[in-house]
Amino acid sequence: MGRISLRSFTTIVLFMSVGLQGAAYAAGGVVIRAFSAPSIPATPSVEEQPIVLAGTSVSVPDQLLKEAEALLNAGKPEEAYQLLSAKDFEYSGNQQFDYLLGIAALDSGHPDKATLAFERVLAIDPNFAGARLDMARAYFHLGDLPRAKTEFESVMKQEPPEAARITIEKYLAAIESAEDARKTRYSAYVEGAIGRDTNANNSTSQSDVAVPAFGDLVFTLNPTSLKTPATYFTAATGGEVTRMFNEQWSAYGGLDLRQRNNNKMHDFDSGGLDVRAGAAFAAGDEVFRLGVTWGFYEQAHVKNRNAAGLTGSWQHNFGSNDQLNLFGQYSRNRYSETTYQVNDFNQSVIGAGILHLMGDGTTVLFASLNGLKEAAVNDRADGSKVGFGLRFGGQMTFAEAWAVFVSAGYQRGRYDKENLAFLTKRDDEQYDAVLGSNWTFAKSWSLRPQLTYTRNKSNIAIYSFDRVDASLAVRRDFR
Repeated sequence: MGRISLRSFTTIVLFMSVGLQGAAYAAGGVVIRAFSAPSIPATPSVEEQPIVLAGTSVSVPDQLLKEAEALLNAGKPEEAYQLLSAKDFEYSGNQQFDYLLGIAALDSGHPDKATLAFERVLAIDPNFAGARLDMARAYFHLGDLPRAKTEFESVMKQEPPEAARITIEKYLAAIESAEDARKTRYSAYVEGAIGRDTNANNSTSQSDVAVPAFGDLVFTLNPTSLKTPATYFTAATGGEVTRMFNEQWSAYGGLDLRQRNNNKMHDFDSGGLDVRAGAAFAAGDEVFRLGVTWGFYEQAHVKNRNAAGLTGSWQHNFGSNDQLNLFGQYSRNRYSETTYQVNDFNQSVIGAGILHLMGDGTTVLFASLNGLKEAAVNDRADGSKVGFGLRFGGQMTFAEAWAVFVSAGYQRGRYDKENLAFLTKRDDEQYDAVLGSNWTFAKSWSLRPQLTYTRNKSNIAIYSFDRVDASLAVRRDFR
């Protein structure tokens, strides 16, 4: 889709603020040429004060130059460009011809052609300030801000006339602002979704459970502890800002806020806020990141727990199609209610992921593997947990606005303490699969239908469950 970034938008606005105001001047018998500046008083035209250039080695018919000058003065730069470009091979090298060709090309929207013409002019006379000023304008139009800045500053050293100086200062200010905008990137989103979950409370469907600690006496679970379907809606918003300090160092910060409300089972409504900040260092194909995280989570609109931690990663790019990521995270999870604080834990995760872009450029494949440890802090019922997980999947783009994604995952977790009620150490396996698509139906707007299946198998019956979650989300991105 034709999407414009915030920094590109900022550059455009800054360029418009410059207007196309400005002036170019020639070193011999100062000539100021106003280019599209309604608020600036008219100045002598090229026709009124002919450009006199030294070092011309190729003879050009006066009629051709006069006709081109007349078209420029009449505000017809495209016609002047077509006239002169047709004779480029024949008369290139004539300084007056090349300068007029450069002006015509620049003012008719061909800045790339203008730079070629101005280069020939400056090769003969490096001190021709008018050509150097217009060369700077051409680089500005091309988006080559560093070279434009160099040329503008070079002209400023030659003590240009007041009108030219004001124009140069405006361009330099626009370049400075554009460069600053490029150093700071923003992104944000808002999202809403509706869905149907066959097991909104992640509970077992087995209503009668034998408890070994009581001689396998069968207990009937409370209905709120049984698998219950629910229709729900979610809302989410978030954003991130990245600041580039130089080509290697940058800093970032962001947050995500979300809420899920069930149609009937409000005791299982959930929400939370996640905040992150950190720094990144890039060197060639390597990118290193180190950050901090913090978040809090709610259940039934009551604060349930908070988490604070550290994250780190190393990314290596193998060419343009392959990427390797190594990552680690440590977090402290603490429950708010005194009765739940027995479940406090510290979690450590390390892992690796790979990403591959297929040769057609429309398909991305990925896979990851991680290991984790949850260290119980207050002697929770099942003790500490160790485990691992893996995930793989991909995304295929069928059209510019439509992509399909699929993934599957597996997690294994074993606990080190015998559960006193069930007289065994808890051992869980979880499988999940995700299928969905993303359709960009308008600029910055997307629609995402998604289907997720999850199955958790446990040697303790009350922790076994399965669920199917179908949802449809609409999202608006801001960049």
